[in-house]
Amino acid sequence: MEPIKINDYRTHKISDSDVISRIHSGEKELYEILLRRNNQKLFRVIRSYINDLEEIEDIMQNTYLKAYEKLHQFKSNAQFSTWLIRIGINETLARLKTKRKHVDLYPTENYTTNLILEIPDAEQLNPEKKMIRQEARQTLEKAIDQLDVKYRTVYILREIEGMNVSEVSTCLGLTTSNVKVRLHRAKEMIREELYEIAVKTDIFEFGFSKCDRLVERIMKLI
Repeated sequence: MEPIKINDYRTHKISDSDVISRIHSGEKELYEILLRRNNQKLFRVIRSYINDLEEIEDIMQNTYLKAYEKLHQFKSNAQFSTWLIRIGINETLARLKTKRKHVDLYPTENYTTNLILEIPDAEQLNPEKKMIRQEARQTLEKAIDQLDVKYRTVYILREIEGMNVSEVSTCLGLTTSNVKVRLHRAKEMIREELYEIAVKTDIFEFGFSKCDRLVERIMKLI
């Protein structure tokens, strides 16, 4: 068999089904490929229910361990990511069920790190552009965080992870029509939240480095 370099997991052509087949044949080290391919997606899904990094990582670990134990139950005609997410959601809901009465696992205020979105730098951005991009990401994350969990989860799976409606339906155990309704409502609420943020902000503000550059240039000329 063709040897696989684990760090080539993103671009390697081997499918999840083939990876799983080789794991069954004894190459259990290849399970790392499945972890790395699905870490971001699984993290985002669990975080749509719980906003506690340690708790999320613990649930992710339990999810991967349970998936490995039950790997023989995975059907090759299904998508591994969808199957994994179902396990992750079940693990999350079980955790919430035992702790909901005692701890608010999804506070909407006073947390500093969202980590829902990751906007890659496709170019070398100057500090001002990086700051603007970071602020835009934080604004959108805040709007998403304001959603009720049933809308937030659908939005993250469909709009951020790019899963189709059928896949989202399978992951969440909803009808496709219900997924569409929740997605539409989520978009409406995000739009309303972003509008509220916008009207409270001085848009097109002439500040930061633009102001500094102009002041410096003028002071050199006078």
